[in-house]
Amino acid sequence: MTELTLATARALADHSLKVARERNFKPMAVVVLDARGSLKAAAAEDGCPILRWEVALGKANVCVKFGSGGRRINALAVERPHFFAGLATLLSDNGAVPVPGGVLIRDSAGGLVGACGMSGDTSDNDEAALVAAIESVGLVADCG
Repeated sequence: MTELTLATARALADHSLKVARERNFKPMAVVVLDARGSLKAAAAEDGCPILRWEVALGKANVCVKFGSGGRRINALAVERPHFFAGLATLLSDNGAVPVPGGVLIRDSAGGLVGACGMSGDTSDNDEAALVAAIESVGLVADCG
């Protein structure tokens, strides 16, 4: 399994925000966690509402700790709301936001490297910026 370095985590955060600016998204926040769920990098753009980084953290947190991308987590929350409510309770330390915009980071062999969460625009746009960033550093995005 590939280890997520601080340099790579910072590159992911920077590139995702660069993509957001290129695509004229609203002010964004991004969080990058390693495979253990530990914070490696985070950033919030000027003008970004204060709660956005916590939403980004909740997206990444549920993905890395449950082992699925945000799209699968979203489907789970819809299909089995009582199960998801219980899961969210277990993840109350850093939240559990069950929507796209939480993306697992995998190496080329499929090993878990970490997860990113982004918030500020639509969930689809949040996810798209993360996918572009993950691919830019030679890793694989798993949206679920």
